[in-house]
Amino acid sequence: MSTRTNTIERNSNGSPKSLNLSEICSRALKANSEWPDKDEFLDVIYWARQIFGILLGIVWGIVPLKGFLGLVLFAGISCGIVYIYSINFQGIDEEAYGGAWELVKEGFMTSFAGFLVTWIIFYTGLHYDTIMAEKELS
Repeated sequence: MSTRTNTIERNSNGSPKSLNLSEICSRALKANSEWPDKDEFLDVIYWARQIFGILLGIVWGIVPLKGFLGLVLFAGISCGIVYIYSINFQGIDEEAYGGAWELVKEGFMTSFAGFLVTWIIFYTGLHYDTIMAEKELS
């Protein structure tokens, strides 16, 4: 008779077994979830940040924000949301992931690229007439 104290399913090499997408999503949306595999949590941050970057690009394009203000707001909101989600909502120990900086920078540059492309496309598509009118006046 064996007693199992560890409920984490493991592969033959001893690493935690990967969960399917629905299990990972439900864990990501549930507060204070356990993340036995650090890479799964970092993947959640990475992909959530990609989606969030595209959504912010759409909003910035519709609003219309332009210039340095839009860039700074994106960086501040994106990093702030990731930090609050990780520390307050999930309750993880930031030192286990290499510190707050490692969590905050996870997927930032690719998210920033997606944000910029989306922002430019939406801004140009929705405000082309205004842009052209400003050029004619100058």
